[in-house]
Amino acid sequence: MIRQLAWSYVLLVAVAIAAFTVPVAFTLNSQIYGDAVNTARREADTAALLLASGDTRSLNALVDAYERQTPGQIDVLEPQAESTVWDDEGLKLTVPAKTADGTVVGAIRLSYPDGPITQRLWQIWGFRAALAVGVLILAAFLGLWLARRVTRPLRELNAMAGRLRDGDLSARAEETGPPETRTLARTLNTATETIGTLVGSQRAFIGDASHQLRTPLTALRLSLDNVADGVDDPVVREDVEMATAEVVRMSRLVNGLLALARAEADVPHPEPVQVLDVVAERFTAWRAAADERSISLVSEGFDIRVLATPGHLEQVLDNVLSNALEVSPDNAAIVVRTTRPGLVEILDAGPGLPEADRARAFDRFWRGQGLTGKGGSGLGLAIVKQLVTDDGGAVSLEASSSGGLCVRIRLAPASPTSGGSR
Repeated sequence: MIRQLAWSYVLLVAVAIAAFTVPVAFTLNSQIYGDAVNTARREADTAALLLASGDTRSLNALVDAYERQTPGQIDVLEPQAESTVWDDEGLKLTVPAKTADGTVVGAIRLSYPDGPITQRLWQIWGFRAALAVGVLILAAFLGLWLARRVTRPLRELNAMAGRLRDGDLSARAEETGPPETRTLARTLNTATETIGTLVGSQRAFIGDASHQLRTPLTALRLSLDNVADGVDDPVVREDVEMATAEVVRMSRLVNGLLALARAEADVPHPEPVQVLDVVAERFTAWRAAADERSISLVSEGFDIRVLATPGHLEQVLDNVLSNALEVSPDNAAIVVRTTRPGLVEILDAGPGLPEADRARAFDRFWRGQGLTGKGGSGLGLAIVKQLVTDDGGAVSLEASSSGGLCVRIRLAPASPTSGGSR
């Protein structure tokens, strides 16, 4: 918009210059040629009077003076009619010399080259062209300044919209500029405040409800454990164990809702993170669970740096590794591969997912066969997507070459450094 406004301003100035300058220039051309003819005619008329009077001495002096002071030339000819001719050589003006009784005794031809006239016209046109270019350059800078001034409120609104797109509901636009822009900014600020209040209430409700449910669920599980300890009937014990499993699954669901509410509430502030350091740390945390089933945790690739909010990448790896451990068979391997630029891939040896299920896997509470274990809540990958998206990245599921699932996470690189493989 700034460029369009600036070019429009320059175009208007150019049209104005052309409209006022071109007619004046053609008029000036005609005037210069007319002045040249009038001047030549005066000189020729004077020479003709001297020729008619017989004052040869004065005539010769006039011719010598004219030819010394101008590039023109005066010739004395036989009697002939008056004429004014412009040709390739310039002006040729012929004036008859008449005595007092009207007798033509000769003629004066004044020749004046058009070189000086053309040079003068080039000087005038060149000066006008240089002046027009200078005015257009000044108009371009002035138009750019005016365009930036006019569009500044719109740029502020665009910056506010960008912050809203990134999830910052505290973004507000300054109510400046013309009345229409101020009204729009005020409307957007009011709408954003309303949306922030609604979203905040929703998040607070989810967080409070999830937090309040944890205590009765914990008490219910303890009660079921006590019941199981005092029951000898195997049928009743099996029912109690099934109820306990459902309580455990509900507890995981509540914890997942709490984690998702926190992920949605956080305003991201990405910082450079060394990926392999985070991978090594999370492998240490999950090593015991992997060793119980003889599952190998393997890290390979380059030691890249990405932009991520502190704690986000750790939580992402925890959710993905948890799913991978649940679906991978014993004695399998889970591979975390890092490549440039900013790509992290987690490959498991599980049963994988059909393409249709991979498209739905990031939906909340969706649980597919082979994606999560029996105790899964269906929120793990939803949390992963939320965290990665907040950091300006993208996550997708692909079929692994080993037959399992590949979770592909792409984050913005931050000054990548070279490194070997592990």
